[in-house]
Amino acid sequence: MPTEYVLFLLIFPSLSVGCCGSQWENKAHQRDTTHLHYRAVEGETFTMPCIISSNQKTKWLRTGQGGEENKDPPYPCGTTILAERKLSANYTDLTRKRILVLEVVEKPTSRCFQPEKKRGVTVLLAVGGKLTCPDFTCSNNTDVTWYKDYIPVNTFDSCEEEGVLRLCQVREAHQGLYFCDRRTREGNVTWMLRRPVLVKVGPRSTQSYPPRITYPVDNNMEEVELGLPYNLTCEVFFPLEIEFFPKVVWYVNYNGNKENMTLLPLEEPIKKREIHEEIKITQISIIKEVTPQHLNHMYTCSTQNTDGSSSVTIKLKRKIKDEKQFDVFLSYVRSPSPVKMSEGFSLSSKSGSSKDVEACQSTADLLSTDDAESTQGLLEMLLPQVLEDQWGYRLHLLDRDPLPGGAYTNDVVLAIARSRMLICVLSADYLTSSNAVFELESGVQALLQKSAPKLLLIWTSGASGSLNQVDPPLPALVQKALRVLPSLTWSSSKPATAESKFWRSLRKAMPHAGSETGFSHTASSTKLC
Repeated sequence: MPTEYVLFLLIFPSLSVGCCGSQWENKAHQRDTTHLHYRAVEGETFTMPCIISSNQKTKWLRTGQGGEENKDPPYPCGTTILAERKLSANYTDLTRKRILVLEVVEKPTSRCFQPEKKRGVTVLLAVGGKLTCPDFTCSNNTDVTWYKDYIPVNTFDSCEEEGVLRLCQVREAHQGLYFCDRRTREGNVTWMLRRPVLVKVGPRSTQSYPPRITYPVDNNMEEVELGLPYNLTCEVFFPLEIEFFPKVVWYVNYNGNKENMTLLPLEEPIKKREIHEEIKITQISIIKEVTPQHLNHMYTCSTQNTDGSSSVTIKLKRKIKDEKQFDVFLSYVRSPSPVKMSEGFSLSSKSGSSKDVEACQSTADLLSTDDAESTQGLLEMLLPQVLEDQWGYRLHLLDRDPLPGGAYTNDVVLAIARSRMLICVLSADYLTSSNAVFELESGVQALLQKSAPKLLLIWTSGASGSLNQVDPPLPALVQKALRVLPSLTWSSSKPATAESKFWRSLRKAMPHAGSETGFSHTASSTKLC
């Protein structure tokens, strides 16, 4: 079965459905055949109309703008062609007694429009079926006339009811190309919009059961990555005997409330004939960018047929551990007075050498100074070296590791989402920087949404004293977070050794390896001097 828009229809026994068993007359016999006005959709199959009362097949000859004959060969009625804009013209039959006006129109952008290739219909042998004229606009016009090829449908085993052609008992002869003419009135002119419907006859199914959802599993948690798109996918199996097109939809239940369900945008369903009497439909709804809010909702795949309905509900959860790209997002404002280490200082050197003693003394001298900018600059230099080189964490520095192609705000949110921990080095410059405050606020928001396991503040000299002087004032959420979040203080009066209170406390604040929120790294007790 080609991957086309296939309708499978449950067919009831003849004489038990709608107009079956009653007398009817095709409205094609009641037309004024002097002037015919037809429209076709560009790119669709079209058949040249025939004059029913004629004793011989009509041949349509294209005429020029002034009424002169065209040199193109005539089109016998019933000729099947591909509708192209260049075919829009006036045509006359060879007796010049009738005029055909053909207008090839563009495909509309209406959500109701169904392209030809998506409207294959399969009906089942020896039972009943129905054919619906494909929608062009969202109108409910049921003034429709049906043809098989170019011949009006008017047989004992079919009838028309409110625009729907019912096949009371399907036979192999019902297979083929049908056309429906939808009648519209514009002023004094009656137009016929001709649409094709391809019908295939399949063997009757002996099975009847509600749709069977094989994926996803009900009440399952599916892992997603924040900042990236995600496909909600539902796979359903249907028996062939169903009354209407198998419909599969996705709903979102905001904040987990099943009473507050909203239909989600859907992709074109994917259909595949798995076995002789069953069809598999895959329905996808795309979340363009997963945010922490998506983790609060539930998502329901729902489907039904004439035998019953089925549904499953899932939730989304954030991917953890090895899925994270970074261990630490380090947020700080670079000091205007960068510190240069004494030559020979090495974080990885062993204690005992004269150079190490000199380096430690130089570091201690810097840390004992009252110059806040110098001590801040030293911390900015030491933190990346300690966290990356000594403790083995994967560090993200926004000025060093920009994400490709994104805006600053998106980069910040995405980088925090991809990091296991956010460390903010607070200084007087940090609290007055709108970008830095945004990074802190984004981290707090992620923490509230449980999408970031840890957030640590490091206060430097002069930072706390400048809180009351910040202009503009800090957001209320940030002000509250500064009072309650875990924090450390970078002191200017103690040497920066691994044994110092600051480094021991920082090491303790880091998640432990092997835990759910821990990092994959090997750590050992490290001496800086």
